[in-house]
This record gives sequence, C-alpha cells and structure tokens, in this order.
Amino acid sequence: MHRERKFTVTALVLGALCAGTAAWAQAPPQASLGEALAFDRSKGNCLTCHDIPGGDSPGNVGPPLANMKARYPDRNELAAIVFDETKRNPETVMPPFGRNLILTKDEIESVIDFLYTR
Repeated sequence: MHRERKFTVTALVLGALCAGTAAWAQAPPQASLGEALAFDRSKGNCLTCHDIPGGDSPGNVGPPLANMKARYPDRNELAAIVFDETKRNPETVMPPFGRNLILTKDEIESVIDFLYTR
C-alpha cells in the first residue's frame, strides 16, 4: 500500500509538470522568494501581524492575508500598500516597507507574487 501511494504521488507530480496544469502555471517563479521574505522575521516579517496560510505563529494585528488576488485584483494597489500604507491610512501601524528601505521594489514584487498564491 505504501508503494501504491508513493507511485500515485509521483505520478500526480509528473503529470502536473508534463501537462502544465493551471496550479503549476499560476505560481510565479518569484513566489518562493516572496514567501521567504514574508516569513523571514528579520526582513518582511509579515507573520508578526498577519495570519498567512502556511505560516507559523501568526499575529492578529493586521487582517489575514488570504485570497489576495481576489481582494486586490489591481496589483499596483497592493504594491502601494506594502510600499507605504501610511499614504492611504495615516493611522496604520504597518511599516512602510518600501519608503523605509526595508524591502526593495523587486522584493515587494516577489512578496506580492507569493501573496497572490494564497
């Protein structure tokens, strides 16, 4: 039975790779980098305030970061929030990651690539 399950998982992975399914096609190459940045306590540190599917020990100060592509279909709007949320909401406690040079523009784009997979 263990052998059957191993074969099934392997077949599914190979099938997905060969067929180019939507699940594989939707994950941008930079999403992995974005995940590392979002979960890195010394860099993006998104988990300190947000619950993100797949993250450990999330905070609850900010809203959950789920269904982000549906919530923010305009990628530029989400990028502006991460870059400097104080422009939209002066009372926010969210750090201005771009303005304060915590994340580069490319790093912010990678984080958004990752969030769009959630």
